[in-house]
Amino acid sequence: MVEAKDMRVAGIPFTAGVAAGAILVPTCGPAFPLLLPSSLAFILLLFSVAPIRLFGCKDSKTFAVPWAMVSFSLAGVFCYLCNKLSAGVTLPPSSLEVLSLRWCDSLKGCIDSIPYPSEDTGALIKALITGDRSGLEKETIETFRASGASHILALSGLHLGIIYLILMKITVPLGNSPSARAARYSFIVTASGFYTLMTGAGPSIARAFLFILIGETAKLLGRSREPWRVLLSALVIQLAIKPDVISSTGFQLSYLAMLGICTMFPVLERFYPKGEGLWGRIDPVRKVWSAATISLSCQVFTAPLVWIRFHSFPQYFLLTNLLALPLTSAIMVISVTTIALSFLGICPGFLVSLDDMAVGALKFCLEIISSL
Repeated sequence: MVEAKDMRVAGIPFTAGVAAGAILVPTCGPAFPLLLPSSLAFILLLFSVAPIRLFGCKDSKTFAVPWAMVSFSLAGVFCYLCNKLSAGVTLPPSSLEVLSLRWCDSLKGCIDSIPYPSEDTGALIKALITGDRSGLEKETIETFRASGASHILALSGLHLGIIYLILMKITVPLGNSPSARAARYSFIVTASGFYTLMTGAGPSIARAFLFILIGETAKLLGRSREPWRVLLSALVIQLAIKPDVISSTGFQLSYLAMLGICTMFPVLERFYPKGEGLWGRIDPVRKVWSAATISLSCQVFTAPLVWIRFHSFPQYFLLTNLLALPLTSAIMVISVTTIALSFLGICPGFLVSLDDMAVGALKFCLEIISSL
């Protein structure tokens, strides 16, 4: 079994190698293709020649970790160079991508057809579900920005995570037999992947899909789902598929937020230990504490990059997340139900009104916070 420490030996150097490639290519300019054969030759040399022969080590095990780290870092550089050399090659969209885009257009049309009492409710729901913000008013976008809730409008792992929880709930009746687990796995992974394609497969939502894929595969195979292992595995896979995404702010913020959840959140959560029995599961104070510590953990790790890139810092981020995230989750659950029933032509009017009221509550909270 691959331990988390083994993934650190691979994931961190590989990421550093991709980052080094992103720096080397602009520095070398037109000469950067010359780095390709040299880096490939060095990688082959490291993998084909035993460390004991290369460096005269009496015990090859003592050199195994640094040897692997150098190899993976060079592999990262090589991967980035290959990606840049093939940057001019444009492949036609696959039939699955075309189908997902058609479904996305149909989904937007279905949302537009729902008779919400408020005019801007449909536009906000369409932004939360599909990522299309073209129908939002400038005042609404500014309210989200001023209150520190811009990340809610940007389709990210938060949104796919809510979809994933919905998929988990609706597949519970299938049971836990081996065949049922395989069926649940296939449905959840396929639906999550299709939603990722349908919404454009941005860096953050692609990261979330990889988390789901790796986590569900590990659960199906009875393997450990240690957060560090999932994080680094997703990082390596995403960078190997698309190395130039390392320059994306969304990609960087997404992984920094997850890094905060993997490192800082468990430490803070231990200050309020979980109780036993029924009260331990429903303890409202602990739920607020967990939500606050998750928000704080993400903010501590992402704030420096946000300040560097945007020269801003949300002063009331904790209050915003404590109010906005539960409301956003409720809106998405109600909206998915409303859209599905509307598509079937059996959506009751009270559900549409409830969805509209939830959106109104979210906007009201953010308007109050933005005015502070």
